Amino acid sequence: MPAPADIAPRPGYPAQLLAVSGRALAQLVRTPSHSRRAEAARKLARHSLWLSAAGAALIIVLMLAFDQTEIQLMPARGTPSLWPIRILTDFGKDEYVLSVLGGTLVVLALVAAGLHGTRRGLLLGLGTRLQYMFLSVALSVFVVEILKYLIGRGRPFVSGKADPFHFIPFEGTGAYASLPSGHAVTAFALAFAVSALWPRLRVFMFTYAIVILLTRLVLLAHHPSDVVAGALVGIVGAMAVRYWFAARRLGFAIRADGTIVPLAGAVSGRLKRVAHGASAP
Repeated sequence: MPAPADIAPRPGYPAQLLAVSGRALAQLVRTPSHSRRAEAARKLARHSLWLSAAGAALIIVLMLAFDQTEIQLMPARGTPSLWPIRILTDFGKDEYVLSVLGGTLVVLALVAAGLHGTRRGLLLGLGTRLQYMFLSVALSVFVVEILKYLIGRGRPFVSGKADPFHFIPFEGTGAYASLPSGHAVTAFALAFAVSALWPRLRVFMFTYAIVILLTRLVLLAHHPSDVVAGALVGIVGAMAVRYWFAARRLGFAIRADGTIVPLAGAVSGRLKRVAHGASAP
C-alpha cells in the first residue's frame, strides 16, 4: 500500500474549472471524425439550396404583392394598447436569448468543475447541447447583421409612406436594418436547435418562433418579407451548426443516408439525481 505522501493530490477547483472549460472549447474545433460526414454534408447542401431557393421566391412574392398591403393594415406604431406585444417580442431579442444561454453555460461549467465521474459527464453532455443552441443563434445573428448592413432596407414607413422598396445599402442605422428580421432569426434558430435536440418540443418551439414573428409585424418593426428572410437564415444557420457538431460526434449521430439525429441525452430524472448529489452534504 503506498504511503500517503506517494498519493497524488486531487487538482483543486480552479484547475478543474480550467480543465472543464478547456475541454468544452477544444471539442468544438477538433478535427471531424465521423465516417458519414460526407453524406451529411451533401444532404445539408441539398436542403440548404432548396430552402434558400424557395425562401427567396417567397420573399420576392411578398415584396411585390403583400408587404405594402400588410403594413397598412397594422395599428400605428406606438399605439398604447400594444404594450403586451412589446413585452412579448423581447423574448426573441438576440441579446436576451444569448445572455440566458451563455449564462447557463457558465453555471454548468462552474457546477461540473466540482463534480466527478458520471455526474460530471451528464452535465457536460447537457453543456454540449447548450453550446449547440448558443452557437446556432450566435452564427445566425452574425450573418444577419452583415446582411442588414449590406441590404439597408428601410423599416415600414421610415420614408414617411408605405414603400417596401426603400433601400439605402451600407447605411448601418437601425432605421435601415429591416431585412432580414433579427428577432425572427433568433427565434427560428433557437426553435430549430431545440427541436433538433429534443424533437418532442418541435411544436412548442416553432409556435414560439411564429408568435415572435407576428409581434414584429404588429409592431411595424418589419415587413412580412423581412421576417420570412429572418426565419430562413435562422433555420439554415442552425442546420449548418448541427452539421459541425455531428461531424465531431457532439450531441448528434449521422445515419447511413446522411440524416443527422440527436444522440440519446440525459433524461430529466437523471439530471435531478445529479442536482441532488451536487447539493447533498
